[in-house]
Amino acid sequence: MSITIERKSKVIKEHAQTKNDTGSPEVQVAILSERISNLTEHFKTHKKDNHSRRGLLKMVSQRRRLLDYLKSRNAGRYQSLIEKLGLRR
Repeated sequence: MSITIERKSKVIKEHAQTKNDTGSPEVQVAILSERISNLTEHFKTHKKDNHSRRGLLKMVSQRRRLLDYLKSRNAGRYQSLIEKLGLRR
């Protein structure tokens, strides 16, 4: 269900603004999106896993808050991020 270290470092490298950037909203949203997609696949086979479903809902709301923050600060970065990740909205 969790993402591997290699996949996480690849996602960070793709979305980082600078060389050692791990905390920008773009990186955080990309990591959350990866974890959300992994959990979504998990729920296709484990439909009754309600404890993990709660964690999924928390991740989705955290991603939404980060995207709202990014949209209020810099709409151009927000637009490019949702296009790059293929998110709706």
